[in-house]
Amino acid sequence: MTVRLLDFYADWCGPCDAQEPILEELVADYGNVEFEKIDVEQDQDTANAYQVQSLPTVVVENDDGVVEQFVGVTQRPAIEDALERAGV
Repeated sequence: MTVRLLDFYADWCGPCDAQEPILEELVADYGNVEFEKIDVEQDQDTANAYQVQSLPTVVVENDDGVVEQFVGVTQRPAIEDALERAGV
């Protein structure tokens, strides 16, 4: 099963900058997860498809669909729990 983490952000978003080091640690530790950064300024269609209304938004999904969607700066343990529920 494929597990993906989508990071919706914008360059001007201060909280997105705070989220970045947490996500970088996860990228380093979870090589079996597909990580994708989505700039909402450049890819509004994808942001709309996931109903992103605030930044940062982190989506954890697998082949069955969205497992969890986090809005605002989210700490590592919460994201790890979602990754485990997704099948990591």
